[in-house]
Amino acid sequence: MRNIFLLIFVASCFQTIAQTSKKELQAIRIQEAPVIDGKLNDKAWENTVVAKDFVMFRPGDGDPEPDTQKTEVKIVYDDQAIYIGAYLFDANPDKIMRQLSERDNFGTADFFGIAISPNNDGQNQYEFFVTAGGTQMDAQVSPANGEDFSWSEVWFSQVSFDDKGWYVEMKIPYAALRFADGEHMIWGLNMHRRIESTREQYVWNYIDKSTGLWTQYDGRLVGLKDIKPPIRLSFSPFTSFVLDSYDGNTDTNLNFGMDLKYGITDNFTLFATLVPDFSQAGFDNVVLNLGPFEQVFSEQRQFFIEGADLLEKGNLFFSRRIGSAPVGRNDIYDDYTDDEIINNPDEVKVLNAVKVTGRSQKGLGIAVLNAVTEETFATVQDTITGETSKIKTEPLANYNVFVIDQEFNKNSSVGLVNTNVLREGSFRDANVTSLVFRLANKANSYRIRGDGSTSTIKENEINTTGFASRVDFEKTNGQVRFFLRHRFADDTYDKNDLGFQRNNNYNDFMGNVSYQIFEPTKHFNFMRVRFFAGHFRRFDPSVTTSNYMEIDFFATNIKQLSYGLEVGTNIGERTDFFEPRTEGRFWKQNGLFSTEGYFSTDFRKKLAVEIGVDYRNRYDSEEYSYELGISPRFRVNDKLEFGYGFVLDRSFNQPGYVDTLDDETIIFGVRQNDQIENSFSGKYNFNDTSSISLSFRHYWSTVAYQDQYYELGEDGYLIEHPYNENNDLNFNNWNMDLRYVWQFTRGSEFVALYRNTIQNEDDRSDLSFGENLSDLLEQPYGHLLSVKLIYYLDYNNLKHWVKKKNS
Repeated sequence: MRNIFLLIFVASCFQTIAQTSKKELQAIRIQEAPVIDGKLNDKAWENTVVAKDFVMFRPGDGDPEPDTQKTEVKIVYDDQAIYIGAYLFDANPDKIMRQLSERDNFGTADFFGIAISPNNDGQNQYEFFVTAGGTQMDAQVSPANGEDFSWSEVWFSQVSFDDKGWYVEMKIPYAALRFADGEHMIWGLNMHRRIESTREQYVWNYIDKSTGLWTQYDGRLVGLKDIKPPIRLSFSPFTSFVLDSYDGNTDTNLNFGMDLKYGITDNFTLFATLVPDFSQAGFDNVVLNLGPFEQVFSEQRQFFIEGADLLEKGNLFFSRRIGSAPVGRNDIYDDYTDDEIINNPDEVKVLNAVKVTGRSQKGLGIAVLNAVTEETFATVQDTITGETSKIKTEPLANYNVFVIDQEFNKNSSVGLVNTNVLREGSFRDANVTSLVFRLANKANSYRIRGDGSTSTIKENEINTTGFASRVDFEKTNGQVRFFLRHRFADDTYDKNDLGFQRNNNYNDFMGNVSYQIFEPTKHFNFMRVRFFAGHFRRFDPSVTTSNYMEIDFFATNIKQLSYGLEVGTNIGERTDFFEPRTEGRFWKQNGLFSTEGYFSTDFRKKLAVEIGVDYRNRYDSEEYSYELGISPRFRVNDKLEFGYGFVLDRSFNQPGYVDTLDDETIIFGVRQNDQIENSFSGKYNFNDTSSISLSFRHYWSTVAYQDQYYELGEDGYLIEHPYNENNDLNFNNWNMDLRYVWQFTRGSEFVALYRNTIQNEDDRSDLSFGENLSDLLEQPYGHLLSVKLIYYLDYNNLKHWVKKKNS
């Protein structure tokens, strides 16, 4: 611990990153705004300063742009917005790639982008990109989350083409940015140009990829005078119609709600969703889970995704907990074994949610999220009297996240994070608090980061407190780098009420050393080789659970073919405290050898494919498995694209937990587990604002146990047991989404979704693929039709419209 505190002290004494040469661009105030049509022939673009002399960002390092593909950019502004005009010259305009894609999807296309940092803090940016197909992408950049493309604002752009190249015209309203009032402002600025036909990307101000964060290499935008941040207030009222049908039962709902954004101050924004409707969130890729840990799904709900960079500090907040399964859902099966469970909801309705996020000009970041979920009840029926009753599985609950984070020296930060769940009545409550830090030295060559957390769970009037910590020390520049980590959690630490934690009770040490290139060589555009080693321990009792080492290689050659290889192995036995599903019991296994290969073709071509294979083998055992994945993609033209995915995963002679008997005997079985996944996607983009897409996935898994079962001995080894119940499984998950999206004006859209679902589980593990599919299609279907209309209203536009109408 003395060494850890010494590292923290030394790192905290380090100063800001060494200054490099920074370009400067003068923005010009205009009286008449240009028409955003991509033509760049307005008077506003005359006699303005030009940003030029772009240099290569990737795959090279600072090479000047070719004479045949020069880039020139002009920036002007008025009281409402900042305007960007980009001249993207190309001697071969017929080679400009311009695939149409949905918003925030770059597709296979050239693009131009601008990165703006109003606070000029070297850590946070707002990025705005436009592809040659006209598609918009925007992102909020932070050290914690990198580029977060879930962030979305309303801005305007158009592109045009001629025999000299292509052109971009952009209007970014000040309401889309966060900045403080000032008489003379200096904003951080960088600009990017991607030439997809050669896979080259150029930037205005040089970025040293080998050291520090990209945001620390911004140039300067000067000349901004007397800009006043507008009132940032927008409303997105929506209405939706949802028809949900399953096995002959149909429910319909007509919903009205609203999303709201309000700039509380120049840099802080309130987001609210009132009577939210999440019926159009994407489906989850459910699999058969044979392990001791819950399956984790990514967030699909836009409100919880957008602007979550500060909220995710310390890794305490997992938004899928809000509206997830009721806290008392599983207790129903234990408490009402003699009754029939008629209905036991697996999710809770979110009544409303509000969040406030932002960062001041001096680097102080604050984020608050609050959400309320409604009471949820299960329905059980007495098998003797026939009477039904409602059992509360989730009370009215309040979820809260609070973050305060101070950035300094353009590469460091210290913060405090708290998550809190309060449930009405005697239900379980939870509180977790964490101190987080990220400290780098002046040259940005070394960094130490970590956190220390405490949790308090109140259940049955008893408070249980736990502690966890993580400390990383790493070299962050140059071709040779290293990374060291220690992570710890005692056996009572629990953040799962509003976070995600696979397990506690660990005391692990790990690290890696790597070598990578930052400039192309004769054979490679990129290449990295890395060695990893880890020593994993249980905190209580203090025993080794496993030792592991791995070496991996990844490269992209000059023909844009990518490939990788990974080889890993345990050293000695593994001691598993989780598979037995009983506290204090453990299972000893021989180590595992694994190898994995990856190959990807050039995605500039119409037909491209990714292939992955891996093989795993248990030492001195008959257990082994292999997996094959193939994902071809075919781009018919710039509007139409298809993709297919196939995964085959087979495990043989695999021991695993089966059951715990009434006398607490833990039963294991040896099984064969086959998994097959087929997925298909297709998308047609009518233009940059309208598209129709199809997503399909069928996952099938079978589990067939051998006749012999085993008892887990007190010493952790398996002993033959006469248990002979049937535990074979046949599991199917089928989803199909057909979605139409029309953005009829920026920020406003019409979305129609049809979803078809089937899920089935039985013990018919002997079925062939064809027999299983025929049987599956005879099962009850779920049908969902959701139609949603969202209209964007901006306060400033409404004010100007009213003023114009009254004048």
